[in-house]
Amino acid sequence: MPKPLSLSFDPIARADELWRQRWGAVPAMGAITSVMRAHQILLAQVDAVVKPYGLTFARYEALVLLTFSKAGELAMSKIGERLMVHPTSVTNTVDRLVRSGYVAKRPNPNDGRGTLASITDRGREIVEQATRDLMAMDFGLSAYDEEQCAEIFAMLRPLRIAAGDFEQ
Repeated sequence: MPKPLSLSFDPIARADELWRQRWGAVPAMGAITSVMRAHQILLAQVDAVVKPYGLTFARYEALVLLTFSKAGELAMSKIGERLMVHPTSVTNTVDRLVRSGYVAKRPNPNDGRGTLASITDRGREIVEQATRDLMAMDFGLSAYDEEQCAEIFAMLRPLRIAAGDFEQ
């Protein structure tokens, strides 16, 4: 996909200026538009790095989560809970990882209706390789130093708390 031509002005700043003229100052509009654009940029950059491994960032996150678990496996419900995604998304993600040979599924012996997903040796190799590549490009945040990354994390934390991601 070709890179779009750069504009000679900041379109979000321009939109903010026009917004102020029409409806008054609403700093949240410029902020959300910037966050949403940053999301697009980061997702495109990260997905480009993991795509050669047959992954999307969502699949990569699931593999990482499985590597963090003690036994290398988790109940599908736990994966959804930890990644904060709908059960249908977890099923889709894990099924694609199974087809790639990165994850195996089996019935959960502790829950007759549940399923466990476990990372395979190939999945462990792939997550290590993809992680090296992502770390080499600073997960798309190379425009920021370590302190600024910590500030971004801290700045977004209250939003995540307000959304109910976790209790403070």
